[in-house]
Amino acid sequence: MFSDIFPFLAIPVLVYNFIAMSAGTSVEGGPPAMLQLVDATALTLPMISGVNLELGWGDLLIVFAVIFLFIEVIKATSTASTGIINHMLSMFLFILCVIEFMIFESFATSTFFIITMIVLLDALAGMVVTIVSARRDFGVEGIGA
Repeated sequence: MFSDIFPFLAIPVLVYNFIAMSAGTSVEGGPPAMLQLVDATALTLPMISGVNLELGWGDLLIVFAVIFLFIEVIKATSTASTGIINHMLSMFLFILCVIEFMIFESFATSTFFIITMIVLLDALAGMVVTIVSARRDFGVEGIGA
């Protein structure tokens, strides 16, 4: 039941929060310390073309968030009341992300902006999928159908 209610996208947001808190503050006049961390190379993959693909920590965190978005969209097909609670918590998570993005220096990165947009997509897609599923379950037809 906990897995039905808990918004799994909170995990990448919490990971980002943990990293941002441990990153420290920026040097005066320099970029935020968090920006340096998310841009740092985490993985280098040699490609057949001879070029190296460099993925930063921020890129990996975004991939991590997209995987959880997939899980959340699958969970959204449930019409149970726990799904409604999940959507409310997802919207709360989005509001929290927007507040962090606007107020704190460490959260003003493109990585966190993309994660915030993924959380928004989860909240909106979850509600839309639940409404469509519920309409289909109850046989509700639209006007002119």
